[in-house]
Formats: sequence, C-alpha cells, structure tokens
Amino acid sequence: MSKLWQKSTTDTRSDIAKKVEAFTVGLDYELDQVLVPYDVKASRVHAQALNKAGILSDDELVKLTGALSEVLKTWEKGEFIITVQDEDMHTAIENVLIDKLGDLGKKIHAGRSRNDQVLTAVRLYEKESLEKILNEVRACASLLIELGEKYEKVPMPGFTHTRKAMLSSVGLWAGGFAEMLIMQMEASAGVLSLVNRSPLGTAAGFGTTFDIDREFEAKELGFSGPIICSTTAQLSRGWIELQVVQFLSGVTAVLNRLASDVIQFSSEAQPWFGLDEVVCTGSSIMPQKKNPDLAELIRAGHSELVGSGSALQMLTVNLGSGYHRDLQLSKEPVIKSINKTLQMLKACQILVAAMAPNEKNLRAACTSELFAAEAANQLVKKGMSFRDAYRKVAEEPELTNSLAIEGMLKSYSHLGTPGNSGLSILKKRL
Repeated sequence: MSKLWQKSTTDTRSDIAKKVEAFTVGLDYELDQVLVPYDVKASRVHAQALNKAGILSDDELVKLTGALSEVLKTWEKGEFIITVQDEDMHTAIENVLIDKLGDLGKKIHAGRSRNDQVLTAVRLYEKESLEKILNEVRACASLLIELGEKYEKVPMPGFTHTRKAMLSSVGLWAGGFAEMLIMQMEASAGVLSLVNRSPLGTAAGFGTTFDIDREFEAKELGFSGPIICSTTAQLSRGWIELQVVQFLSGVTAVLNRLASDVIQFSSEAQPWFGLDEVVCTGSSIMPQKKNPDLAELIRAGHSELVGSGSALQMLTVNLGSGYHRDLQLSKEPVIKSINKTLQMLKACQILVAAMAPNEKNLRAACTSELFAAEAANQLVKKGMSFRDAYRKVAEEPELTNSLAIEGMLKSYSHLGTPGNSGLSILKKRL
C-alpha cells in the first residue's frame, strides 16, 4: 500500500528510507487510533460535500459512506490496524476504501489535504473530550460540595504562610476548591469557542477550486461554523491546542492544591482527615505505613500537563505561516493531556468520597491564636481604633482565651465565612 503523498511505490525500499520513515512517522500510527472515528465522520461529510459539488454521483456517495461505516465498525471491534508503513490513519482508511471499492476509493481525497483532515479530526476529538472533562469537573465539584454540606460547621484551622491564621471550617475549605472548579467550568466557553470552528475544506491551507460548501460541512459536523480564512487553519494548529492544554492545566492546578492539602491534613502531624485504605498503599518494609498514594499521584499529575503546555508553547515559535512538519508533534501533548486530566478527575472523585474529617482532632487544633484577629475586632466594636486594638491583642494574647469556637462560628454571618460558607449558592452555579 502506498502513502497518500507518494508518486511511486519504489522509493521506500532502502534501509535509509525505512529509517527516515520510522523517524518521520514517529508515534502517529499509534496516536491516530484515538482519532479514527473522527476522521471517518469528517470523511463522510467530505464525501457529501463532493456529491454536492458534482464530483461524486449519488451512487458513489452511497458506496463510499457504506465503506466508511464498515471501517468504523472494524475500529469499534479493535480490529482496525494502522501500521508504520501506513504512516497515519488517513492512508490506512483510504487504502481500505481502495481495497473495497477500487478506483472509487481514490476519489475521496479530491478537494482536501491531510492538513485539513487531521486538523478536523483533532478539533472534533477536542470538542467531544472537553465536554467529557467538564462533566467530570462538575462531578468532582459536586462531591466537594456534598462533603462541605455534611460537615459544614466543623471547625478547622485556616493557614497563611503554612502557619495558623484564623478560624475556618470544613464547609469553607471544601467549598473553596469546589468554587475553583466551578470557575474553571465557567471559563470553558472561551476554549470551546476556539475548537468549535471547522477546518474542513481549507485543504493544504489555501482552499481548492472545487466548489466545496464549507458552511454545510461545518453544520454537518456539529461545529458553530467554518474557519473563514483557509490560512487560519494551519496558523491555529498548535496554537489552539496550547489553549486547550492550558485550560486543562487550570483544572489540574486546582486538583494539585487539593491533593496537597489532603496529604498534609491526613498526616500524623495534622491528623484532621481520615482516608479510607482503598486510596492508600502500604510499605514493602514498614508494616505501619498508610501512604496517601492516590493524592500524591494526583498532585504529581499536574506537572505532566504543564510539561505538555510548555512543549506546545515552544513548538510554534518562529514558524512562519502555512503548514510545517513540526506541527505533527502538536497531536501527542493534547491527547496525553486529555487522557491525564480525565484520569486525575476520576481519581479525585474517589479520593473525596474516601475521606472524612476527624472532628475531635480538628476542634483540638483550633487553638486560641486563631482568634487573635477576632479579639481585636471585639475591641473595635467597643469603640477602640483597629490599630490600637491590634497592638493590644499582640501585647495581651490572653484576650483570645475568652472566645469559644461555637460562638465564633455564629459570629461569622457574612457570605463566604466559616459560619456562612455559601454552599447553596455554589450548588446553584454548578
């Protein structure tokens, strides 16, 4: 089977040619397995557009779309194979069409390039994957809100500079992470708008003289519309993928900080949350160990997203307009980042469901220094200036001893405090 760009079948026989092939193909033949259904979907729509343009007859359209459906069924069974010799899914699919339909299979590539083919498949994949990820983000935020509601008024220390600062609560702690995830969901409209434009029909980046109805193609594929300038398609390759990965790293950054807290607050030094053994592992040498491995790997996973973002950021540096083979390498960081983010979100849901606060230890940890700012506030309410009250409490720390946790929780009445964490509002936003 020949590659789509080959002029003859005799130029890939030498050992050098095979080494060049292995290097230039890279991991595409493996990565493309994920993208096959999207390429098949785009090929069906492209065949319809060729039919509308008079390139394919109605009978030819039926035969081509039927053969493409067979390709999809083969892929769904796990039997569609892409080899190094195929180079990519485009060649593998077209070779199947030629095997099944003869010369008719060769007609499918009229009016398109592998450039707009792969870009369309990737954007369809990104679009669908972002929806899946947002569902998992929503599920994760929901579990955090549930945890916060269940233990809303359980007090816990709040920290600045890793030192005890002021009174907090489990409801406020869990709600903060939930709101961060909700904010990230609300920000998704921007990145979704970027991936929601169809590159199909831009061909190699300059369009074709075939009368391709690009608005029709975009609508059939579920995009909001086509990319207008054909040159934008290749300019956006890698650039939009960077926006996707940066959005995902915003999600994983929240998970990273949540996991860090869970690790710290379930330690022997700060035994404030208990972790079910299902999310922990033991040691091969120390019988007593109960290690928070799930949380640690969630924490570490964020670095992979940052690395993928850095790779994409550097990939397009100093590239002029038009297609460059460098852009082939934009595929792997996106696929890896999407897979990693989904894994981390699902792991985080397991982690949150497997943890519970130790109320006794949390109350014991809420020592008097947490009430210093409030002691100053009490003096202000009696008429003293805040600056004088601040100095008085600093000089007489025993003034904090008269303040009790329960009274403190009740005194926090405004929105977003330990006594009024606003979880019901977050629930509505979710």
